[in-house]
Amino acid sequence: MNSILQVFASRRMALVLFLGFCSGLPLSLTGSTLQAWMTEAQVDLATIGRFALVGLPYTMKFLWSPLLDNARPLFWGRRRGWAILTQMMLILLIAVMGTVDPRSDLGLLSLIAIAVAFFSASQDIVLDAFRTELLTPAELGAGAGIYVMGYRLAMLVSGALALILADHIEWKQVYWIMAGVMALGSLAVVFAPEPQANAANSTPSSVGWGQKVLLPFLDFFKRQGAVEILLFVMIYKLSTMMATALTTTFLISIGFTKTEIGAVTKVFGLIATIVGTLTGGALMVKMGTKRALWVFGFLQSLAGLTFLILSYTGKNTAVMTAVITVENFMIGLGVAALSGFTMAICNRQFTATQFALLSSLTAVSRVVLVSQAGVLAEKMGWHAYFVFSVLLAIPGLLLLTRFDRWQSMEQGRIGRREIAQGALFLSGLIAIASEPIWNWLGKKETAPLVAQSGALLIGFAIVLGLLPLRKKA
Repeated sequence: MNSILQVFASRRMALVLFLGFCSGLPLSLTGSTLQAWMTEAQVDLATIGRFALVGLPYTMKFLWSPLLDNARPLFWGRRRGWAILTQMMLILLIAVMGTVDPRSDLGLLSLIAIAVAFFSASQDIVLDAFRTELLTPAELGAGAGIYVMGYRLAMLVSGALALILADHIEWKQVYWIMAGVMALGSLAVVFAPEPQANAANSTPSSVGWGQKVLLPFLDFFKRQGAVEILLFVMIYKLSTMMATALTTTFLISIGFTKTEIGAVTKVFGLIATIVGTLTGGALMVKMGTKRALWVFGFLQSLAGLTFLILSYTGKNTAVMTAVITVENFMIGLGVAALSGFTMAICNRQFTATQFALLSSLTAVSRVVLVSQAGVLAEKMGWHAYFVFSVLLAIPGLLLLTRFDRWQSMEQGRIGRREIAQGALFLSGLIAIASEPIWNWLGKKETAPLVAQSGALLIGFAIVLGLLPLRKKA
């Protein structure tokens, strides 16, 4: 118990809390809060819907992550330097955003919102690498829980609190206050130490920029079990993603009002998620990553069973509250385990790029299976659908039997096979991430085809990686 308390009481954990807060704050300011502002300004719904494209940098961030891994700012170090620069730009842009009138300068507002999203995504790249390199292996799980708590609290500030403030003051002042909050949060990075780096963690200066861009990806694909790791990250949370994909639709269908759903999910759900991630992080200090992935992977799959119970009881507020609380707590456990694993598996030489690559894989699961949730629920019925969501945990748990192999740092050479895998995988991710662009262009029939083609390319990359190597005679 004392060792767990010592981990959470360290100065590094306090810094990670602020890193999570800074990462989560800008998201709502270009999302739900901005939508509320535009709605109040009587911007038409079609235009508000097109603003979803503003979030594109978050799904595309792996493309410029090698730049943040290899280029070193003139001041403050590789991680602190980029973190401070992106946060300075965010503070400035959020403040300027508040001065723009959506009714008369919608074009300018959209450009500033895209810029905020770009620097926010860039900040995420840097802060993910920062915390990964800052924490010791024993602290990764706890650090994941603390980071998520900071992230969620920031979303409350820039979401719920911003909306409450907007009822009493002008939107301009709301965004200025948010810029000030961002400035306060960024002070943690200003006074933080640069994560320890050594010669082994830097790319030689003699390497050209073309190689520097490709090396982080190629380095990942040449490691033992690379494709298995990617597949595991994609499907480990597939069970909970499927179980919760239609939460609102399911609850409305059995008689709950939108007010009831909002009150329970926003209050009990949020608290349970934070408590779950903190609990998961604390338990990982003692359990270790491998055991935590097994135990939490099994527990998070039970989310589907809790909804199954509700599907039999029907409308019952007490049961619904219990289901949402348990479900989010279990999901929090899984988030802590997977986040800790993701940090641990990255090569410290290319932390920013490889973390960005792994964190983008949820989009693949969304396109391949979760996007079909409505079709499945309609054909199977709610009872069978939730049982099916529980069974989706099995493939991820089976892959965990390969965990020990993934820990080997022994790597092969970069050959044509690794290059082909990397090219197919990255092309697939780009295709999936570009889906909002096709929707924005009005190509609503083309958008899903492009995304599914991207998923197919990733499937080819996985098959290529799983095929046995042909030995030379």
